[in-house]
Amino acid sequence: MARNPARRTELLDAATDLLADVGARGLTFRGVDERAGAPTGTTSNYFRSRDELLRELCDHVFTRLTPDPAYVEDRLQAPPTRELETTLMRDLVDRAEADRAGHLALFELRMEASRRPELREVFTARFRANLQAITADHVEGGFPGGPETARVLYLAMTGLLFEHLTLPGLHAGSEAELAELVASVVARIVPTGPET
Repeated sequence: MARNPARRTELLDAATDLLADVGARGLTFRGVDERAGAPTGTTSNYFRSRDELLRELCDHVFTRLTPDPAYVEDRLQAPPTRELETTLMRDLVDRAEADRAGHLALFELRMEASRRPELREVFTARFRANLQAITADHVEGGFPGGPETARVLYLAMTGLLFEHLTLPGLHAGSEAELAELVASVVARIVPTGPET
């Protein structure tokens, strides 16, 4: 089995972009090789099966979409208010727009899990861990509202991102309208003060 970590990352990035462009049914080893500009057979040297590639893609995409810890630390210097939560959700939308393929790949992985029970458990565990981390960050960070607030905000923002990335302009035709929409979502979910 090949062990070049940089090449493995290149292949996973190419697979992410391919998954976003053509969906899970079009994700083939040959397609990943072509997208990565690698010789035919390279992907099969790194991944034993398509299922292994999909499982590794799930972790890779989450890692790829994780914000820079220094940037997050800087943001969290402000008091944990509804206003900061709005800023963080706007940052999430900005990151989604900056790496549209990464977010679309996550949606594709969800769809693949809905069709493939053998992948569903793995994907569900990864998404559950992400939700638990988000909830812990919200609660331990002292943001208004408790765990349920974090969960509802997660669900609302997931829906907003899905709509925005798959049907741009459906709900917001400009950056200002999108920023207003995000602020509206946060205002309706996150209380102004401590948990009520």
